[in-house]
Amino acid sequence: MKGGRPAFDSALTALAPAVWGSTYLVTTELLPADRPLLASTVRALPAGLVLLAIGRVLPRGVWWWRASALGVLNIGAFFYLLFVAAYHLPGVQPMLVLLLGALLLKERIQRVQLAACVLGVLGVALLVLQPRAGLDSVGVLAGLAGAVSMASGIVLTKRWGRPEGVGVLTFTGWQLTVGGLVLAPVMLVAEGLPGEITGTNITGFAYLSVIGALFAYAIWFRGIGRLPALAVSVLGFASPLAATLLGYAFLDQKLSVLQAAGAMAVVVAVVLAQPRPERNARAGTGGPSLMSRQHAPAGRGKP
Repeated sequence: MKGGRPAFDSALTALAPAVWGSTYLVTTELLPADRPLLASTVRALPAGLVLLAIGRVLPRGVWWWRASALGVLNIGAFFYLLFVAAYHLPGVQPMLVLLLGALLLKERIQRVQLAACVLGVLGVALLVLQPRAGLDSVGVLAGLAGAVSMASGIVLTKRWGRPEGVGVLTFTGWQLTVGGLVLAPVMLVAEGLPGEITGTNITGFAYLSVIGALFAYAIWFRGIGRLPALAVSVLGFASPLAATLLGYAFLDQKLSVLQAAGAMAVVVAVVLAQPRPERNARAGTGGPSLMSRQHAPAGRGKP
């Protein structure tokens, strides 16, 4: 394994949550008002169907229920719960990945990992919890459930890997299709279809589907296959960071001193959580850990 490869994988994977951080800007500026479930469905289903048409491979055997479970956890349930939560708890997901990784992947928790999680939680809190913000019971429950959904999806994706001979684009297509099919009936019942779609709306929907789903989730699932589960999850802190910076750049939102401190804390947390190949090479004892786990997808037998 080349020394610079983990750094490249981390940087590429970080593009996915950074793209997701742009969703707020695109939704408010380009999409029909008050249509979060429509945006989620259009974001997932067309991209999933395109990838299925390209790959022309359907799940087999046990992968029917595995792909369905991952599609619900990573896409369908997560999108729904994220939009239900008016104010969700920031930064919970990496801590859950740390605990689930210890239970399901039998990985040892290290102090630097705990430090990265705590620092990231603090940083995101400084970014999004402003003095006038509040947390209601529905938002708290939905935010926690959404964090559990995504964290479980990350860990199970890491544990199961991909079936032999199935590429990351086809694997992504399975999950996006399942997620979109789960969201579609909820959208039709809760919101219905808009009476009018403008050219601006179409541009926004195209961005969400092609960039926000097809591209972003392809590199996200690639990263899950190559990086430790916690390292991938902490990269998710890039999403609120990107949303804050885009709001500052395009929506004339002010960036406070506390938010700037939060942004720095997020960057440090992400760096702390990423794998260090020079340490991995020297570590010959002590058992597996979230920082030293091999980067190959589970069950594929190749580095």
